[in-house]
Amino acid sequence: MGICSSTKNAEGTYDPSPFTLFMFTESTSKYKNQYPEERYTGTKPILVVATDEGLLPMENGKMFNTGNHPIEMLVPMLHFRDAGFTFDIATAHGNPVVLEMWAYPKKDKNVADIHKELKDMMENPKKIEDITNLDAYSGIFIPGGHGAMVNLPSNVALGKLLNIAHERSLPTVTLCHGPAVLLSTQLEGTGKTENPYNGYKIFCFTDKTDAFTPSIGYLPGKMPWKVQQSLEAQGIEIVNKSEVGGAMVDRELITGDSPTAAHNFGVMAAKGLTKHAMKYSM
Repeated sequence: MGICSSTKNAEGTYDPSPFTLFMFTESTSKYKNQYPEERYTGTKPILVVATDEGLLPMENGKMFNTGNHPIEMLVPMLHFRDAGFTFDIATAHGNPVVLEMWAYPKKDKNVADIHKELKDMMENPKKIEDITNLDAYSGIFIPGGHGAMVNLPSNVALGKLLNIAHERSLPTVTLCHGPAVLLSTQLEGTGKTENPYNGYKIFCFTDKTDAFTPSIGYLPGKMPWKVQQSLEAQGIEIVNKSEVGGAMVDRELITGDSPTAAHNFGVMAAKGLTKHAMKYSM
C-alpha cells in the first residue's frame, strides 16, 4: 500500500522477527459483512482517534517500530461502515496516521479497499485539541497497536473528550493496547483527579503477554511501562487473563483484547453504536 506507513527500516528501529510475523500476523482478516438489520441513517460520524507516532522506546532504549495495528483499526471500521457510519479521524499532532505495516493483511481486499477509501483522511487528520466537544459525533473509536501507548495516554485534550463521552454515555470503543488512552482522563488539566472508568470491567492486551513476547522476538526488549497494571491502579478491572479474541460491553465502554478480537469486537461495537445513535435520534 505504501500509505500511512510506519517509519519502516529506519536506522535503529526494530520490526518483529520473521518467526513472530509468521506466527502472529495474518494475510487476511476474519471480516465478513454482517448486513445489520438496523442501520444508522443519521449524519454524525464516529470520531476515530489514532496515533501519529510510530516509535516506542523499550526499557533497554531500543525503538519498536509500531503504530496502530491495521486489522485492529480497519476491520472494526469496516463493520461501522456496514452499519451506516462515516468517520472523522484525529491524531495528537494532526500528523498522518501511523500503521504497523509489517502486520498488514496483504491478501485482504476488504481491508485494502477501506484503507484506500480513507487514505486522504488518514493522511490529513484533524488535531485532537481542535475538537472541543462531541456534539457532532456518534461515538469514539481508538484502535489498538502498541502505538496507542506513545502519545495518546498523555494527551490532555483527549482526556477531556473521553470525560465528556463518559458523562454523556457516548459509546467509547477500543481494543488491545488502545485502552491505555483511558489513562488520559485524569491528567492534570482535564479537571478530574480520578479515572471516570474506575469500577468498569474491560478486555485489553495483558502485561503477561507483553512480558513474554521479547523472548520470541516480537518486541526488542521489556515494555517501558505496563498498560494493564496502570489501568488496574486506577480502578479498572481487566477481565481477561490472556488473549482469546474476546470482547465485552460495560455500560458505554466496548473493549476487545487483541487483533484476533477485531471481527467480533467490530460486530459488537457496530451494534452498540447503532443502538445508541437510534435511541438519541428519536
